[in-house]
Amino acid sequence: MRSLGQAPVTGSDEDPRVAELRSAVSRLRRQLAALPADFPDRTIAEDELAALAAMAASGLPEIPRLRGSLLLIAGAIGSMSALARGLSQVRDAVNLFGDRP
Repeated sequence: MRSLGQAPVTGSDEDPRVAELRSAVSRLRRQLAALPADFPDRTIAEDELAALAAMAASGLPEIPRLRGSLLLIAGAIGSMSALARGLSQVRDAVNLFGDRP
């Protein structure tokens, strides 16, 4: 791009918390999609992950909604050890937005 007279992009205006949330949600969505096991609340987990992804894509998400989605995802996934790390990463990303009220 320098040959066109444009400066290289060195930074971003994006909130690093939002970037971390987007990344963590994306990883957990991929892990869930790759999981061959079907479980009763899978649709709930998929829907709430989609909601988190949409909030992250829009910029600054609503913290109460983030926490509500996280609780629904955790309840839907339950104790599935294959998804524990991904769920923990999403929880950590949500926690970047502040302590619990």
